[in-house]
Amino acid sequence: MRTIYNINHKWAFAKAICRVPAQIPENWHWVNLPHTWNAIDGQDGDNDYFRGTCCYAKKLSKAELPQADRYFLEINGANASADVYLNGRCLCHHDGGYSTFRVEITRELAQENLLAVLVDNAANDRVYPQMADFTFYGGLYRDVNILCVSDSHFDLSHYGGPGLQVTPTVEGSNAHVAVEAFVTNAKAGQRLKYSILDAAGKIVAQVITGQTKADMLLENVRLWHGRKDPYLYTLQAQLLEGEQVTDQVSVRFGCRSFAIDPQRGFLLNGEAYPLRGVSRHQDRWGVGNALLAAHHQEDMALICELGATTIRLAHYQHDQYFYDLCDREGMVVWAEIPYISKHMAAGRENTISQMKELIIQNYHHPSIVVWGLSNEIGIGGSGQDLLANHRILNDLCHEMDKTRLTAVAAVSMCKMDDPYLQIPDVVSYNHYFGWYGGQTDMNGPWFDKFHAMHPQIPIGCSEYGCEALNWHTSHPMQGDYTEEYQAYYHEELIKQLFTRPYLWATHVWNMFDFGADARAEGGENGQNHKGLVTFDRSYKKDAFYAYKAWLSEEPFVHLCGKRYVDRVEDVTRITVYSNQPQVELYANGALLDKKQAEDHFFYFDVPNAGQTRLEAVAGNCRDESFIRKVAEPNPAYRLVEKGAVLNWFDVEAPAGFLSLNDKVGDVLSTREGAALFGAWMAGLGGASGQMMGFDMTPEMMDMMNGFTVLRLLTLMGGMADAKFTKQQLLDINAQLNRIPK
Repeated sequence: MRTIYNINHKWAFAKAICRVPAQIPENWHWVNLPHTWNAIDGQDGDNDYFRGTCCYAKKLSKAELPQADRYFLEINGANASADVYLNGRCLCHHDGGYSTFRVEITRELAQENLLAVLVDNAANDRVYPQMADFTFYGGLYRDVNILCVSDSHFDLSHYGGPGLQVTPTVEGSNAHVAVEAFVTNAKAGQRLKYSILDAAGKIVAQVITGQTKADMLLENVRLWHGRKDPYLYTLQAQLLEGEQVTDQVSVRFGCRSFAIDPQRGFLLNGEAYPLRGVSRHQDRWGVGNALLAAHHQEDMALICELGATTIRLAHYQHDQYFYDLCDREGMVVWAEIPYISKHMAAGRENTISQMKELIIQNYHHPSIVVWGLSNEIGIGGSGQDLLANHRILNDLCHEMDKTRLTAVAAVSMCKMDDPYLQIPDVVSYNHYFGWYGGQTDMNGPWFDKFHAMHPQIPIGCSEYGCEALNWHTSHPMQGDYTEEYQAYYHEELIKQLFTRPYLWATHVWNMFDFGADARAEGGENGQNHKGLVTFDRSYKKDAFYAYKAWLSEEPFVHLCGKRYVDRVEDVTRITVYSNQPQVELYANGALLDKKQAEDHFFYFDVPNAGQTRLEAVAGNCRDESFIRKVAEPNPAYRLVEKGAVLNWFDVEAPAGFLSLNDKVGDVLSTREGAALFGAWMAGLGGASGQMMGFDMTPEMMDMMNGFTVLRLLTLMGGMADAKFTKQQLLDINAQLNRIPK
């Protein structure tokens, strides 16, 4: 019988090691897996985290292993490339940092052994990802096991799969379950025993056959129906020699049907089932990507509390344990490979192998409905090689899995008629109107325009969001990184996106703040702060509760602005979120007002004098906070960019005249401002009608017009490698100060 022997404990580790030692050096560090060498330097900014080759080594005694005919090493995540050595001999090489791979070690296994794995996350031109807005943590960051099996066993060598494929098809009140096993070293006279167990462990169907394939019938099947009823069955496969069980594997599966309709959106088991949810990156503060089961459980609990029905697992294959949690909790999942941002001509084979691993290892999960081909890969345009790569991947997905659809996530700059959007079954866009330029009210109309242009293509929103830290203001504005602007932004996006039923799915970017070591935004470098929850999962930002108000059925009320205590205004706006029909607000124990709101967002104007204890009441739900009147704004609430050449509050802005703090659209609306802006653009050396390599389409112009001049020049200077000095920016501001609004 198969035994799984975990070897996470006590590995020797050393950085910048490209050779396997004959024995473990005394000066190496001892670590337990999961482990990453970028848990700190991959989250602190400056884009200087270590990327290179490191070595993990472990002494292994054969006497400690369960007796078996054959032994396989199983590595569930080694980012990004790995070479496995046993007793000095290289047994395999693997490219792809997010999937399981195995290698047989039987022949090389001695009584005493030195197992070593060289793991490399250095930059190259063939293994994805190489360009993306997140940290590529290196390490052996998931479990490592030794699988001990009989000579004849369910396959362990085919792209890290379970050696078993289960395909249920719902027909009326029943389900036909097609089962196929893949057996290594099959012997004459062997039989296969397939058993389907219900959630209570009772056998509800069984067949014993000499064939690897079987068709089984589940009568009066209980459907997997998302969050409403995520019912799972278990398929247990046993390899029999006479009456003896030689090997056994099992997978959980669910019976469900789904469709994605360009007019009606997502349908689950024939019913409209709106997919409204979040994207998830796997890392967290101080841990990187080396997660424990408890971390995955906490993430899922928070997503469930939000009321989400879908998760986009971005931008790579996640841990099997998290897919299992998605099955159990009823999340509808978009699963994808890290074919992202930059198409690499030498990377085609890697996209193919990563897609094969994703599908084979995750085929049985009922939660997964689409395979993601790529993310923002057309940011620089779609050439013929990129198109060919997508066609290959799309055909591969349909050949390997006839039960699911394919998707791409396109970036705003991608034209609506780009040919690569015609390749997958469904399309979603990453839009940040209202954050990276543009206005919040542009989002809904943009999707209406695409829907009218391509009524046959299901369209969704795969990313939208804005960053928020512990900065606060009573006058939120785009680009200020305040919790108040993030809350406003998501209020507006919820009302626009959730009221358009044709959108097949919407995914907030992101559920959690995440590591992006190249970032220098918001006053805390090294992170992307678009999460609804902080990087350490300790604080749910106000926007989290805006979604809970729309999506969750659990009664609650939330007073916004708990971290925004000191306020200067005599009357201040207080926002309350609730999924209850009415909210009462009390100030120092006295009823101030009661309001109803169909959009779940309740706004109160509150007198601000001394200290005021606020209490919001909605049905049986209560929440408290307090505010305090101050004479001057609390400087702790004001963003100061680390390393910024110029902060917005250092800009002189005389009344009635333009400044760097005005929006580009306002500058371009004046003749002098338009001429000045044209001169700046010429100085950056772009081709006519282009900026930073992008065509200046009307959509791009609309986005650009929403930026403040300071923010646009700062971003453009970095992207065009022509950064402005403080004096240059002050000179530009002085020129703007002479132009009347």
